Amino acid sequence: MSGKGPEDVLVLPDGSVLTGLEDGRIVRIDPTSAQERTVVDTGGRPFGLERHPDGGVVVCDGFRGLLHLSEDGTLTTLLDRVEGVPLKFCNNAAVAADGTIYLSDSTRKFGPFDWRADLLEHRPTGRLLRRDPDGNVEVLLDGLAFANGVALTPAEDAVIVAETAGYVLRRVDLSTGTATQFGPVLTGFPDNIALGDDGLIWVTIASPRDAALDALLPRAPWMRSLVWALPDRLQPQPKSTIHVQAYEPETGQRIHDVHTSHPDFGMVTGVRKCGDRVWLGSLESRAIAALSW
Repeated sequence: MSGKGPEDVLVLPDGSVLTGLEDGRIVRIDPTSAQERTVVDTGGRPFGLERHPDGGVVVCDGFRGLLHLSEDGTLTTLLDRVEGVPLKFCNNAAVAADGTIYLSDSTRKFGPFDWRADLLEHRPTGRLLRRDPDGNVEVLLDGLAFANGVALTPAEDAVIVAETAGYVLRRVDLSTGTATQFGPVLTGFPDNIALGDDGLIWVTIASPRDAALDALLPRAPWMRSLVWALPDRLQPQPKSTIHVQAYEPETGQRIHDVHTSHPDFGMVTGVRKCGDRVWLGSLESRAIAALSW
């Protein structure tokens, strides 16, 4: 791949795969020939990608906010601030059949390239937001420890969001607004999540839990800030693994747990179950990958 960090993956109707790169480009990849074509350069950092029911693709850009990419390549800003305050880290989204968009604002303090600082500081400021088709915005859930992946249940009666630094998924009942834990406490950091064509909620585990980070979390904030000030090589580091899970959307029962490795791919952050493949994206790799299913 011509760029680094294909963080999320979206399978289009023709079978091609869309992904966003660290350099700001969104590229379209032919899964047969592996040829890629640049669709657009957002000028920011594209993360989550979702199809919009009216056409085009919804883009979560870490710097620019929530965007819409039309089929002719035009970018339109859908949301870049809430209550007059700019979004700091628009990360992932799910789009309902009526065009309602549920999205994560990971942190109100750190930008996309400083995500580790938010995990270290551990002062939860992440949010789950809802943007209605008319443009109205509502905060559904606040105080999340790095809000990340977002997925709707098949019936669209609940939305699930990954709380990366909390090692859990949260389920919000859309009729009552009640939030509950979805599934078990996880053994690693959940990243993007997506509803598969099998009706299951697929979850990426970007990296296993880090013993050094777990030891830091109960410490005073100033001590954790000192660790963030250290050179990168001395800070807790993510592990390059391939780990995805799938859950029944109503009960939270784990159905699949796939854990493997590859010398040229790891730190899985994007997942999309489509047909006989599970497509994978990665924040750190220079390729997308697929598991035969």
